Amino acid sequence: MTSPLDIGIEVKEALAAGVPVVALESTIISHGMPWPRNVETALRVEETIRKGGAVPATIAIVAGRLVAGLDRAGIEHIGRPDASVEKASRRDLPRLVASGADGATTVAATMIVAAMAGIRVFATGGIGGVHRGVESSWDVSADLEELGRTPVCVVCAGAKAILDLPKTLEYLETKGVPVVGYRTDELPAFYSAHSGVPLVERADNPREIALRMRAALGLGFSSGMVVANPVPESMAMGRTEMERAIEAALSAAAAAGVKGRDVTPFLLAKMKELTSGESLESNIALVLNNASLAAAIAVAYAEETKRLDGI
Repeated sequence: MTSPLDIGIEVKEALAAGVPVVALESTIISHGMPWPRNVETALRVEETIRKGGAVPATIAIVAGRLVAGLDRAGIEHIGRPDASVEKASRRDLPRLVASGADGATTVAATMIVAAMAGIRVFATGGIGGVHRGVESSWDVSADLEELGRTPVCVVCAGAKAILDLPKTLEYLETKGVPVVGYRTDELPAFYSAHSGVPLVERADNPREIALRMRAALGLGFSSGMVVANPVPESMAMGRTEMERAIEAALSAAAAAGVKGRDVTPFLLAKMKELTSGESLESNIALVLNNASLAAAIAVAYAEETKRLDGI
């Protein structure tokens, strides 16, 4: 059967040569930020990864093909407000491939394609998780299930602050997914560096994370890893201000009857409105910060792989 995966030339050459590669999702471009800041940010993120010594691989579905390594034209295409690009998670991939459609990959779908391509490190803004009010909605992101079964290291600023962070952490623990605080002992809250939710694991340099990735590989584990990297303090939002905006956004979503996959894009847009754009600037800062760390981890992982494998 013909593979539905296309790997960009630069990414393919890097993987063949053992050069570090960092995967990037595309829903942050199509559904996470407004035009044209979305495309500008995506290109800045790629440049940040290059400066860190790695090759970026932005992932999406284009005309039914899974693409690991979009070019600039592809990034601009999925970022345009008039583009018909569906938000795609695991369940959507077969349908989009079969119908020859375009799709922007969530954390879960990006992990799947990254693993298919042989990419072990992935940078994003924040992962999905257990939604507030889950007792009545049963709304749990597919990102958490994917982290439990796909061996990719996901560098993020924690779970999105609109979620129930303690329940999200408990879910990840049940799935056996290590959540490593990068130079922090608590789970970051996306827009804020602090949540008050303690973490069991901490790492203070990229090599520690690379060694844990190698250890998991040696143990035959198929689960992923979350590296929780706090937003820079200079761009962080205060917890009180953030919680007020989140509660107002959640009320607006409930009043509008927003459900399912539309909840997160709605809440992020509402947060931008309620914070007069502050949340967007914080979002951009944390994504760039995560990209820089992911590049450093990918470089360290490539070095450790060569050392431990005697290459």
